[in-house]
Amino acid sequence: MPLLSVENLSKSFFGVEVLHGVHLTLEAGALLGLVGENGSGKSTTMNLVGGVLQPDAGTMLLDGRRYAPANPGAAQAAGIAFIHQELNLFPNLTIEENIFIAGFPRRHPLLPMIDRARIRRRTVELLGMVDLAVAPNTPVSRLSQGERQLVEIAKALNTDARIIIFDEPTTSLTKYEIDRLFGIIDRLKAKQIGIIYISHILTDVMQLSDTIAVLRDGHLIGQGARDEFTIDRMISMMVGRSIGQLFPSRDTRPTDEPVLEVEALTAPGIIRNVTFTVHKGEIVGLSGLMGAGRSETARLVFGLDPHKSGQVRIDGTDLGDFDAHAAMRAGMAFLTEDRRAEGLLMNSPIFDTEVLPNLERHASPRLGWIDGQALGVLTTEYSRRVQLNTEDLKTVLSRNLSGGNQQKVVLAKWLMRGPKLFILDEPTRGVDVGAKAEIYKIINSLVADGCGVLLISSELEELTGMCDRILVMNNGEITGSFERGGFDPEAMLEAAMRQGTRASA
Repeated sequence: MPLLSVENLSKSFFGVEVLHGVHLTLEAGALLGLVGENGSGKSTTMNLVGGVLQPDAGTMLLDGRRYAPANPGAAQAAGIAFIHQELNLFPNLTIEENIFIAGFPRRHPLLPMIDRARIRRRTVELLGMVDLAVAPNTPVSRLSQGERQLVEIAKALNTDARIIIFDEPTTSLTKYEIDRLFGIIDRLKAKQIGIIYISHILTDVMQLSDTIAVLRDGHLIGQGARDEFTIDRMISMMVGRSIGQLFPSRDTRPTDEPVLEVEALTAPGIIRNVTFTVHKGEIVGLSGLMGAGRSETARLVFGLDPHKSGQVRIDGTDLGDFDAHAAMRAGMAFLTEDRRAEGLLMNSPIFDTEVLPNLERHASPRLGWIDGQALGVLTTEYSRRVQLNTEDLKTVLSRNLSGGNQQKVVLAKWLMRGPKLFILDEPTRGVDVGAKAEIYKIINSLVADGCGVLLISSELEELTGMCDRILVMNNGEITGSFERGGFDPEAMLEAAMRQGTRASA
């Protein structure tokens, strides 16, 4: 008998059916990989399982018994734990306080005194189960993203969870933290805990899953054993067509004319003597393990953080001691790795985000008036260019968009400036495969217009599929440089772990 059975589940919002008779099964001690594009119904299905929403039709069975949680508390009481992509922890509280936040044990049932000793003992036990060697009274604010995720798992284990749902769990983790998480997932399965694993990283889904289910437009397209699937088949089922080559071909080649020259750029404790060039029409990738200095280099090149020595030149002009405003005026654009915190006005309409970096260019130099009509024309034009619905620009809030559409908003706001150099830090993180293909086409159109692109990615497949050259960083230095045609994953990994030898870039 399956641990969980979802049968003919349907859900509508405002008269529009978004889930159409979905069937899923999960065995005890097994992992079900749940995949689909943004808007395919994954979150709606899991919100029904987790008691956040109520189904319009269909049934759920837990151990063969009718399961109909009225709210998330009822789902938790039944043994369902949901670890969201945005972790539900209080940074200002300690680990032990977060684990017991739903109900602190008391010394005596009639006295309002918390049993701190009992909390401490249980927290130590739980942290041992997830291999987190940190004191229980450590504030969560001091933990890395991976450590916080382990606290969430410990929190789930404290509720005697029988099913744990992971939603995009590796988005912000280092390679070490990902490996540790996968090891813990294997141990959870050995305890007969069922796992539902939602991810856009299909290689991880293939590695972890016992069974895989694919959703598209609220329909279950197929579910079966992992051996029945390949990545290409999953992609085809997700998008309803064969993607073919995920990385689009390019008809243009880089010129010999530099657009960005970085020479001996140094910020003590961050990067040392970083030197490289990006030519017009060229995509240069920046690879390396987490903490190698990739994003830090991007922030220094864009002037968000100060450097101690070295030079940054755009079109041969030395920017000197510059900041981000000077970088923008020189023709740089920067798509941050954290679009929600740094790239978008989350609680404002799409239009507000798109016009923000463009106000200065459309203001009267004498009176400061903003040419709203010109900005309206531009936002419409560039929203269409990135395939956003232009009717949503002034009504839909950025926070209500899918990850792929949020990234398109960030792209549109910078494209409006006509950049000479575009720095893209993890441009497809948390983006489904269909939106990835669209973003790759936008990148190719940039270089076709003569823009230079510095592309930072944790996905080596993405770098090798898109870049003309790949620079590898480790410990704040460039330790390897590879040309297209000579991309060697093993050599790149060796360069990513190499210490103290700088490579020509």
